[in-house]
Amino acid sequence: MVQSFFSRDSSPPSHLVFTDLDGTLLDHQTYKWKEALPALDLCRENGVPVILVSSKTRAEMDVLRRELHLSSPFVSENGGGVFFPRETFRDAPSGALPAKALGRNTSEELWEWSLGISYSHLIRALHDIRKVLDWPIRGFSEMDVSEIARLTGLDETSARLAAMREYDEPFIFDGETPKDLKPLHDESAARGLTVVSGGRFYHLLGNNHKGNAMMRIASLYNRQYPSTEGHPSHIPTIALGDSPNDFSMLLRADFPILIRSKRDFPGLEKEIPKLRITRSKGPKGWNKAILNILRKSKEKADA
Repeated sequence: MVQSFFSRDSSPPSHLVFTDLDGTLLDHQTYKWKEALPALDLCRENGVPVILVSSKTRAEMDVLRRELHLSSPFVSENGGGVFFPRETFRDAPSGALPAKALGRNTSEELWEWSLGISYSHLIRALHDIRKVLDWPIRGFSEMDVSEIARLTGLDETSARLAAMREYDEPFIFDGETPKDLKPLHDESAARGLTVVSGGRFYHLLGNNHKGNAMMRIASLYNRQYPSTEGHPSHIPTIALGDSPNDFSMLLRADFPILIRSKRDFPGLEKEIPKLRITRSKGPKGWNKAILNILRKSKEKADA
């Protein structure tokens, strides 16, 4: 089905923006995003979809995308779920089901692509891995709301939303993190799972990742705007992130943007040759990167 907001008589958006949240669009400590407002406004004025892609839960992201006045798709829990707000997508994208039909406790009207492994399966797997390795691993499922709030810096209301996991089990090490994490990755892979590093936690999940979700959404948009030869168009993608769990997006983007953080990633520029690294952290760096790309694109189109 063709979504209600797509019109084959209209021009495709100039770009698709796929963005991580914590430490990228949101300040790592305060979770504020006001410094990104000029670029967000420019995207809105020019019909450029801003697609949130995070390790956050659906419940967290649905609140945030409303605060940001976004009705684009959004991706939860490192690519586990892709959600399409019905205020924009009246009809279901191919392969999507009503989120409520998948057992989601939500008052919002959302379509969902379910790409990940169930949370209950991940909890059992993490317990098994901890037992085999005898490592001091502790997941979100074993924490109460007050501890999640303390570890994340969220208020308790937001921490409750963060605990509503569906596709991804964040975890920490009680004590010193082992220097060699290969045994952890091996035990996860033996169970058909992966471990990725985010801004605050490690995450156990299925073989889904942000990059796969990004490409599926980009393909959906491209198919709605066929070229003059009848083939899907190619809408340039901008991806922004600050952590290893974002690298799968950056690797696949036309404009990969690494938002500066406290961490260094030696060799990443060789792995992602088109990579740009912002001078500023968080939403300030996000804002400048988006403004530069969109303004240069407009100048080129007007030339």
